[in-house]
Amino acid sequence: MTELAVPEQPGQIERPGPQQQTGTAMETWAREARVIAQVAESISKTSFAGQLRGKPDEVTAVILAGNELGLKPMAALKSVDIIQGTPALRAHAMRGLVQAAGHEIELVESTPENCLMRGRRKGADAWQEVEWTVQRAAQLGLTGKDQWKKQPQTMLIARATGELCRLIASDVLHGMPYAAEELAGIAHAEVVPDRPALTVAQLTGDDD
Repeated sequence: MTELAVPEQPGQIERPGPQQQTGTAMETWAREARVIAQVAESISKTSFAGQLRGKPDEVTAVILAGNELGLKPMAALKSVDIIQGTPALRAHAMRGLVQAAGHEIELVESTPENCLMRGRRKGADAWQEVEWTVQRAAQLGLTGKDQWKKQPQTMLIARATGELCRLIASDVLHGMPYAAEELAGIAHAEVVPDRPALTVAQLTGDDD
């Protein structure tokens, strides 16, 4: 029995299959990566690259990682560190991304001995609390490190930030679940408030 050929309908569009879609996405990413590499080559020659000055491949990795999170190149250089070959968000950037996604974060209490932070997902009623103390840090062998001796309050905030953001908005972090301060033990600049709680504007640095 001979099968009848079905004529193509006028205006019918052939939709790409899954493999074609994957290939197209990868091709787009590769093109973007090449452009970013060219930009990184120039940026790596300037002081804007910071510790990555003269390292175009590292600058490329940081910008690529930031690009997947929606960060522009210069913002990515201020927000992402390379820790033992792994990109990691700084605590302030992690809070900013989580809040930009509509989730809430509040610094309830902050002292050199204790940090209490709470947060909740967008649309949720219940708050999740995270507390970091010097005693807890000591149990993990952290307090003997240089930055913990110099800036314990800042390091406690960074630890609480990383834990809370993973708890309420791990989907926002896109494979960068740990704060750079957690991995490297380095304290980046943090504004520690005199009052017990920070507003969203203060946490993101938008005071205007």
